Amino acid sequence: MYDFAYHRPASVADASAQLGKAADPKILAGGMTLIPTLKQRLASPSDLIDLGAVKDLAYIKLEGNSLVIGATTRHADVAASDVVAKAIPALACLAGGIGDQHVRHRGTIGGSVANADPSADYPAAVVGLGATVVTSKREIAGDAFFTGMFETALEANEIITAVKFPIPEKAAYAKFPNPASRYAVVGVFVAKTGGGWRVAVTGAGGSVFRVPEMEAALARGASVDGIKVAAGKLNSDMHATAEYRAHLVTVMTKRAVAALG
Repeated sequence: MYDFAYHRPASVADASAQLGKAADPKILAGGMTLIPTLKQRLASPSDLIDLGAVKDLAYIKLEGNSLVIGATTRHADVAASDVVAKAIPALACLAGGIGDQHVRHRGTIGGSVANADPSADYPAAVVGLGATVVTSKREIAGDAFFTGMFETALEANEIITAVKFPIPEKAAYAKFPNPASRYAVVGVFVAKTGGGWRVAVTGAGGSVFRVPEMEAALARGASVDGIKVAAGKLNSDMHATAEYRAHLVTVMTKRAVAALG
């Protein structure tokens, strides 16, 4: 690793202040992406700001008709939470399928959402449920949060503090996982919400995206079988071609719909 200054603030305000002072800072939550990146010398931050001591960022609670999860809440805690299991069982299922036990006991929801990995699971839930990303400065609609591969609407010195998920009428998540990393080759989150049907896809493209044609089909009570997404802009790599990912989008959507009950 390169040399950097290490900070362990006790509050979000302190963390924001440290971000404002540093030349090229990075925020450390669970470190599941950042630490390997530093070890491989792919990043050389001037300052590392560890949120581990900010106690009020790890929680799960209900607020009205929303499930609110603090940014440093571990995946394993989301998966094991009775509150999550009762409010949004699909979200607990999603969290339980992230990585392996080591990743689930260290990785955080805020870190995953902020990193915006194109194959991460949580972005599908954020967009699929029409969630809101709460930061130290504002609230950002899930549909507007992910802007590209590893890119988000977060501004400089802005820290995710929570994610607010509206409780749907029903929801399900289906994933075709990479057998080694458990990242989504393709994952689809389907939800029936107060605003209608939502189908959010992760793993297939450069960023999570919705499939309006499938949402329209579900709204009229039709099957999504036969509805295809174009392969032209999808990812193609050693794990799956763009054409295969396009096929998987339909297959995983059908599985998620079947799981709705």
